[in-house]
Amino acid sequence: MANLEATTALSPKESGEFIVKNAKFVQVLEDGAAKCGEEAADWIFLVDTLNFSFWSGVSTDVEKPEGSSEPPKWEVSYKGENHTGYFGLCAGVNRAIDEGLDITNPKVYGSLSADDILRIFRSETSTPIPLVEDRVKNLHEAGRVLIEKYQGSFVNCIKACSNSAQALLKLVVNDFPSYRDEADFEGKRVSIYKRVQILIGDIWACFDGKDLGHFEDIETLTMFADYRVPQVLLHYGALKYSPQLMELLEKDNTLPNGDPREVEIRGASIHAVELVKENVRKRLVSADMPISRINSILIDHFLWDYRREHAKAMEKYPYHKTRCIYY
Repeated sequence: MANLEATTALSPKESGEFIVKNAKFVQVLEDGAAKCGEEAADWIFLVDTLNFSFWSGVSTDVEKPEGSSEPPKWEVSYKGENHTGYFGLCAGVNRAIDEGLDITNPKVYGSLSADDILRIFRSETSTPIPLVEDRVKNLHEAGRVLIEKYQGSFVNCIKACSNSAQALLKLVVNDFPSYRDEADFEGKRVSIYKRVQILIGDIWACFDGKDLGHFEDIETLTMFADYRVPQVLLHYGALKYSPQLMELLEKDNTLPNGDPREVEIRGASIHAVELVKENVRKRLVSADMPISRINSILIDHFLWDYRREHAKAMEKYPYHKTRCIYY
């Protein structure tokens, strides 16, 4: 019969602290823990510098010939499993590390060639990773700036921003132009900033909002406007496309980066998620529940994961394709 008495055990966090204080056989080395955290931050920066445009196919703004088929997806094999998209990128980076390449070192990735990129992210299919030359350019830019201004580590970018997500965002878009995801729309210069916001969001999530991931204004970030989250917002009825736009997307045509239709999809996605966030917060307030951790990052994570978990159901909703370095 189960013991129904309430537990008096320490929490896991309290347990860890107590065990370490009284341990005889195991030590925690704070310098090593700090080094591990710094390496994680540099890994995240490398990955988000390359985090764009994984979809298969040829960019075209004209209707595809009837009966034409998509090429196979770019796939990376790592530890016995094949990975596509963002997870293929992560797998390629980790495989390179396992093979002895110091790929998170800006001196290394700042000198990689196109052939190096093709080898590092070699595919199990006939489809290579897209935009190879742009990836080389991004890496060279990132490596040069980190070495010249930040002692070779993205950690120093974070530390320069005094726990402010907005300060870090401005630093990155000003010093690393490949993150400058902007467009002209109706006479205004607008910003989407998908990659820089997901970079900061990844740092925040990796460190659970503490240490290098502590940002006092994390709630000021928006969702990460890519091509998949709008698809889920269509599914939920949070977005509605014009008949002309739906027809274009259903024919699998691509949109140029900066096209008004592309800007509208991404901008509307940002605004829709802000409305979702406010509605969630109102519901929590009415239920007398805390709202401090409700932000657009978490909602974006939910929507992105939902799309993956319900991939078959999402097929009825078209998603836009834009070949560029911003997402």
